[in-house]
Amino acid sequence: MKLFTIGFTRKSAHEFFSALRRPGLERVIDVRLNNVSQLAGFTKRDDLKYFCGAILAVEYLHWTELAPTQEMLDAYKKNRGDWAEYEKKFLSLIASRKIESTLPKEKMAGACLLCSEPTPEHCHRRLVAEYLQKKWGDLEIEHIL
Repeated sequence: MKLFTIGFTRKSAHEFFSALRRPGLERVIDVRLNNVSQLAGFTKRDDLKYFCGAILAVEYLHWTELAPTQEMLDAYKKNRGDWAEYEKKFLSLIASRKIESTLPKEKMAGACLLCSEPTPEHCHRRLVAEYLQKKWGDLEIEHIL
């Protein structure tokens, strides 16, 4: 099974949607906690849902169970927290949510996890993908840059 990830920051709408044109891409899964007040207008929930269908002919889903809590986000982003601490807390959170058991695995096949960070190094979408890869085993991850 193949799972993609992408971040939209520092990408124009043209770059973003062109990058998502991938064989096997069936849906974009938005893993942001907040998806209505982003600076890039094309990534607001309703706009993104429309563009995914109209431009890419793929499904758009918003799964907050794959997002950090507001408290975690604030501690890391607003208070300039430590990435290693954030990573540890986030992995504990998704383990407690038992995402490997509760997610519909068939919806993850051909999916692309979307978040705002431009690269996966310091983004929870990478942590979700790697966590599922460890739990499921049969998961190939491609980070779209």
